[in-house]
Amino acid sequence: MIDHDKFRTLIKQLYATVHELENMFPGRHFTPDGHMVGSLGECLVADAYNLKLETASNKGYDAVTKTGLEVEIKATQSNSVAFRSPPQHTIVIKILPDGTFEEIYNGPGSLVWQQFEGKRLPSNGQFQVSLNKLRQLNQTVAQADRVPRTI
Repeated sequence: MIDHDKFRTLIKQLYATVHELENMFPGRHFTPDGHMVGSLGECLVADAYNLKLETASNKGYDAVTKTGLEVEIKATQSNSVAFRSPPQHTIVIKILPDGTFEEIYNGPGSLVWQQFEGKRLPSNGQFQVSLNKLRQLNQTVAQADRVPRTI
């Protein structure tokens, strides 16, 4: 069982440290990125939506709901996310500088994957989609098609 308060405190400490380092060294960025952001996002979402995390780098999904719905979790600190394959369901978040997050999209993966129809797969094997586009799509998702947030 996860200690929700300790987890939130550690995330806030991490981002407070980043902020302090950037203040000490103006012009230098200490933004967590890459695997760290992905893992932070997966853990933030799993905690907030009561999901069971699967093995890291599992193809097509990162967590499962109590009903068995496979959820691909995407986290970013920028303005887009990338997809390699069509997820069953996806939750996309933007991690904020204080260690909290904004839910950008929570719905069927098919709605996201439709954005790539007719497009050639990029050379890196990942389709990019902007957070603004995902916010628009999120407005079309029925409440019944969302994974409910528990905390």
